[in-house]
This record gives sequence, C-alpha cells and structure tokens, in this order.
Amino acid sequence: MTRTQRRAINRANSQHSTGPQTEAGKKQSSMNALRNGLTGQIVVMPNEDLQAYQRHLKAYADEYEPKGATEADLVQALADTSWRLNRVAALETNLLTLGIATKVSPVTNAPSEVQDAMAMVAALESQSKALSNLSMHSQRLSRQFERTVVQLRELQKTRQTKEKQDLEDLVKVIEMQEAKGKTYDPSADGFVFSKAQINEAIRTRNRESLIFEAFCYDRESAAA
Repeated sequence: MTRTQRRAINRANSQHSTGPQTEAGKKQSSMNALRNGLTGQIVVMPNEDLQAYQRHLKAYADEYEPKGATEADLVQALADTSWRLNRVAALETNLLTLGIATKVSPVTNAPSEVQDAMAMVAALESQSKALSNLSMHSQRLSRQFERTVVQLRELQKTRQTKEKQDLEDLVKVIEMQEAKGKTYDPSADGFVFSKAQINEAIRTRNRESLIFEAFCYDRESAAA
C-alpha cells in the first residue's frame, strides 16, 4: 500500500467518527476541556471559567519560570491549590448568601439593618457545619500551598546555585582556551548555556576583575 493510498483510507475512516453518541459519552467528552492535561483530574468545575484558570496558571508559570518536569509539576500544584482556595472563599460567600436569602430574621420590628444582621447570624448558625468543613478544607489547602512553595524555592535555589557555578567554570575554561589561541565549544562538554548567558557571565567576570584591581591599587596607594 502506498503512502497516498494510506492517507486516503485514513481520511475516509475519519468521516465515520462523529464523537460520542450517548448522553453519558457526550457529558464525559464535554468535561475533557476542564481537565488537567498532566493528571487527567478535573480542576475547573463546569460553572467556572476555564480561560480564567488558564490565565491563573500562566501567572504562576510567569512568576516562577519553572525549568524541568519537577519544577513544572510543583508550579502546577501551586496554581491548582490556589485555585481551590479561591473556590473555598467563593463557596463560603455563597453559603452565607443562601442562608440570608432563605432565613427569616427572628426580629421583625426593627430597622432593616438590624434585621439583616440578625439574618446573617441565623445564616451562620444554620450553615455552621458546612462552614466548619470549608474552614478545615481551607486550612489544609493553605498548609499544602506553603509546603509546596518551600519545596519549589529550595529546588530552584539549588538549581540556580549549580547553574551559577557551572557558568563560572565554563567562563574559566573559555578564558584558558582563548589564552592558548583555541576555540572552545561548550556543548562538547555538556554545557547548555546560551550564547547570551555566556557573554553576560564573561562581562560580569571582567567587571569583578576590574573592581578587584582598582581596590588593590587603592590599598597600595594608601600604604605608600
């Protein structure tokens, strides 16, 4: 079978696939857009804004600039935990709003402000169990968020320290090779820094050398 014939057959087969047919299948398919692509878990409820969640996730990625799978997973976990914390706050407001809307104030011969306050108290009392559960859930999510932040920052600090040391070592090697009149290819030894990063490191090293030389000269001048 030629490649052209295979493509024609694939196109023909695709015409027979019209997606889920049953209501359950259609419902399952509609939830796919709300899933986290990495874990397959639903992180955005059907009544929530998927685009808002995506902007929320991008904001965390822009802030932490993760490198590698582990950092990316931690940033994803941070964004999801924060999203769920915001949801808890919204649920608390909704519960109180529902309670006030459905609970009659025990005081009927008082100003409207007093009746509203009494209705709020009644709503708090009627929703106390649900609010307590939400509070515990919120505390657990807050602890999870704090632990993840610490873990991510420690991981990034370790990576950045190693990158800085590797870059300094690379600059030294480049200087040694240039002193010998040779051209050095960093990728040959596994270095993955960009040319811009290398040039900036060289400029920084040159500035530090000039500052050190000036400092030594001033000390010698003062001693003389």
